[in-house]
Amino acid sequence: MSPPRDPLADDVVDNMVAGYELVDLLAASGIDPFAMGNLKYLLELNTTVLCGTDPARREEYARHRQTTEERFYEAQHGGVQDLVEWYESRRGDSPWMLAAAVYVRLLSRPQLFVEGNHRTGALAMSYILVRENEPPFVLTTENAVTYFDPSTVIQDTEKQGFAMLFRSPGLIRRLASFLQEHSDRRYLRA
Repeated sequence: MSPPRDPLADDVVDNMVAGYELVDLLAASGIDPFAMGNLKYLLELNTTVLCGTDPARREEYARHRQTTEERFYEAQHGGVQDLVEWYESRRGDSPWMLAAAVYVRLLSRPQLFVEGNHRTGALAMSYILVRENEPPFVLTTENAVTYFDPSTVIQDTEKQGFAMLFRSPGLIRRLASFLQEHSDRRYLRA
């Protein structure tokens, strides 16, 4: 694994903007990246936050992308099947609760992707919210500490453990409240 990225580095910001453009496209097209047959779009969100859209940069990371794809599809506990089953079990939730639940499942151990889980998780939450005409989640200097605090707890929690069973309801409620409190309709496209 590479060292943590500076969340405000130019390429990180550019890649996140490209990721939000993909979220907009998916939502506008009615494509659910959590539905069977569309899971490649979750991988694409991850690839976009890590590599952007430049074909040369994507080729440079071909091996890493292949490793990520293998983990994504083949992991027994924590791969995409686990996330899709979790997503389906929560579909009746409010968009805020569903977005938070998906983020918790994506970020907990083992994480879905080799790298970029926080950023991809933010985009996955944003997709769920935008699809329901709610503002996407946008990390700002004002909300960063509050966002990363529960994220640290989540990433240290096993998906299949008792801690997840007892912690996740509170974490999901807390994160859903955070998303609502920090929502800003100015981030929605007209």
